[in-house]
Amino acid sequence: MQRIETTEKAIVDRARRFSVAPMMDWTDRHCRFFHRLLTRRALLFTEMVTSPAVIHGDRERLLGFSAGEHPVAVQLGGSDPAELAEATRIATAFGYDEVNLNVGCPSDRVQSGRFGACLMAEPELVAESVRTMKAATELPVTVKCRIGIDDQDTEQSLDRFADLMVAAGADHLYVHARKAWLKGLSPKENRTVPPLDYPRVYRLAARLAPFPVSINGGIETLADAEEHLKHVSGAMLGRAAYHEPMMLAEIDHRCFGEPARAVEIGDIMRAMADYAEGELAHGARLNQITRHMLGLANGRRGARLFRQILSVDAAKRGAGPEVLRRALAALEDAPVLETA
Repeated sequence: MQRIETTEKAIVDRARRFSVAPMMDWTDRHCRFFHRLLTRRALLFTEMVTSPAVIHGDRERLLGFSAGEHPVAVQLGGSDPAELAEATRIATAFGYDEVNLNVGCPSDRVQSGRFGACLMAEPELVAESVRTMKAATELPVTVKCRIGIDDQDTEQSLDRFADLMVAAGADHLYVHARKAWLKGLSPKENRTVPPLDYPRVYRLAARLAPFPVSINGGIETLADAEEHLKHVSGAMLGRAAYHEPMMLAEIDHRCFGEPARAVEIGDIMRAMADYAEGELAHGARLNQITRHMLGLANGRRGARLFRQILSVDAAKRGAGPEVLRRALAALEDAPVLETA
């Protein structure tokens, strides 16, 4: 079992003040490397990976990551405590900083596999899973959930769920401030249709204090995140941070109190070009990397051509790091009157 040092735990605990949400098909290792160039302190998450896949699948493909991504959490999906414990042991050996259990994803595929948000109806099973995961690692074990599902009462059911997680030894709760409607709404609709109830998460955080609770769901700006941080331990942003990545360049100063530093797009692009060169040598395709970078120049002159180069040219056969350098040149050479 890997022993996590006190200083490492403190870094992870602090990093949860601002985290980038796990997002399927988005927060892969290329995305996380890119985001880490923008923020040194925020906690990054993998996409959700199921415990059977970790145990039986290509572990390097599913769990491999760059050392420069730290602090980074792996998110597991599953409902078999023994499988989750084994997946936790495997993820620990890969060197992650936290193991998170998904109890919030509402997709049909997740429901058919009996994991994700449907597990909010089985809090005792989730608690047993947390206990077995804790026994398998010295890393923090955390849970990401919704405020409820379907017809659950979000006061009593959420309190009971949270109390069981705390009693099981969970180190942190990330709470998406919406219900998940497993019957009648698509996963996309579940991200927007159920109303947000931030005060419910605030009440939970106040009741559990000093146990730490992060809030997630519909947070669009850093100003919004700062307002939430008056009531909870951490703020988790997903699509807003993904689509407007330069937002992350302000995180270390605004959320972690560090001196402001200038983050230049040119430096980011050159670092990503170097990264792409190494990844291409190991079989990656350039557009797998550049697809995460399309919003980097939003609002700047030349942004339209920048996006075109990173999306169209990067998908061409044989595309290499020079595509990123050409995209940067499109920004630097853009006419003054061109709009983004």
